[in-house]
Amino acid sequence: MINEAQNKLILALDVENLTECRQLLSELQGELKHVKIGHQLYAKGGIPFLKEIMAMDYKVFLDLKLHDIPNTVRMAVEALAGEGIWALTLHGAGGRAMLEDAKAGRDKVGGEMNLLGVTVLTSMNNELWEEVTPGCAMSDALKARATVCADAEIDGLVCSPLDLPIINETKGKNLIKVVPGIRPSAGGDDQARTANPKGAIMAGADFLVVGRPILKAPDRLAALHTIVNEIKEGLQWKED
Repeated sequence: MINEAQNKLILALDVENLTECRQLLSELQGELKHVKIGHQLYAKGGIPFLKEIMAMDYKVFLDLKLHDIPNTVRMAVEALAGEGIWALTLHGAGGRAMLEDAKAGRDKVGGEMNLLGVTVLTSMNNELWEEVTPGCAMSDALKARATVCADAEIDGLVCSPLDLPIINETKGKNLIKVVPGIRPSAGGDDQARTANPKGAIMAGADFLVVGRPILKAPDRLAALHTIVNEIKEGLQWKED
């Protein structure tokens, strides 16, 4: 049976092909509940592959970061809402009307799919942010996007662990908080704003997204257990 700490972990299935993904899911079956599918695997496998994963008793977090005009996003959400997907990402930068239309599309279908608004990508550091958003502090954008997601009444947010203190100053504190950029120890990659599992849980994360620290480990199962144990420490700290 999946325990509370295991249930907080979302494994990012950032692998090259469907065969490798199937092997990994078979290897880790029973060790976690949630898995993230991104653009590559969704493009290769589509809805049939998502259903195959769900048949293995996994919950699917479909990370497409939908960002388009409101009607286009609503139609995309309607097409996905009845497929049994656990959660779907939208980009918070799309604005209130887009987020409200997405929720309306989900509600029209009547599915239980969670809608999660992405705030700022974890690959963004201050220099990259200033390059594309001159004159706007990243903290101001985080507050605005978290607030508009809450006002649009979608279900949750996706944010860096380092952004949780800012998010918790807004209406977004009451939403589900899904947090990527999790590293059990320091390591160089394209994630600029990271934290360890225990610290992220202590800061208010509800779910942690982890990919490379597990996928690239010599022993994937051992790496997964290390992260789950750190999550457990964070949960115990919150209880105390």
